[in-house]
Amino acid sequence: MSIPHRKYLVILSLVFAVWWLALAIKPWHRDVWMVENSLVIPAAAFLFLFHRQLLFSRVSYTLIFVFMFLHQVGAHYSYAEVPYDAWFEGLTGRTFNSVFGWERNHFDRVVHFSYGLLLAYPIREIFLRVADVRGFWGYFLPLDLTMSTSMLFELIEWLAAEVFGGDLGAAYLGAQGDIWDAQRDMALASLGALTAMLVTVVVNLRFQRDFNREWVESFRVKHKAPLGEDSLARMTRKHK
Repeated sequence: MSIPHRKYLVILSLVFAVWWLALAIKPWHRDVWMVENSLVIPAAAFLFLFHRQLLFSRVSYTLIFVFMFLHQVGAHYSYAEVPYDAWFEGLTGRTFNSVFGWERNHFDRVVHFSYGLLLAYPIREIFLRVADVRGFWGYFLPLDLTMSTSMLFELIEWLAAEVFGGDLGAAYLGAQGDIWDAQRDMALASLGALTAMLVTVVVNLRFQRDFNREWVESFRVKHKAPLGEDSLARMTRKHK
């Protein structure tokens, strides 16, 4: 808590840069690694370019970077081939999948769940500090945006698979023969975000003195006049 926010961001960025460079060396599939990293660059650029206007909390920065660390593991090996089974077997003498009776590689499922669990709170911070939402909407909107961006990413995966085709498209899609892969991924991201927001609710309910008043106020209608065609008519009259 004694580390200034910007210094904390610099430290995390340097650690992540080392991690990124280490996993950039001889990835299992260089083409898959390049595609998987196509979204990392804009994300890193956003954090760097807007940190003066929007400096996140240390909690949010930590959550963001943990997710990015996990993503780099998937990019290095390709999500369907992360050898967590071999790692677990080396420690325990049996595979992780055999413990739970799994047959597919579930690292992608872990990261999709982590997407919601780790990024919903930073998204909430944006809504509270930029959009100035309060009460119920400060929990619902981060959940909603996490769910919608998870859906958007599944569409991007599908389009990328169609464009690249072949082994690269299949590796990036990572369905591993599961026809419900996209739906399960979105459900896990939603569950992760819901978990994060429920934890946040519990914490705020315990420590935020005006919690109930803020929730009640968030449901109060702020502007009585209807919008839609009524608003258009009002704007037209003012324009004339």
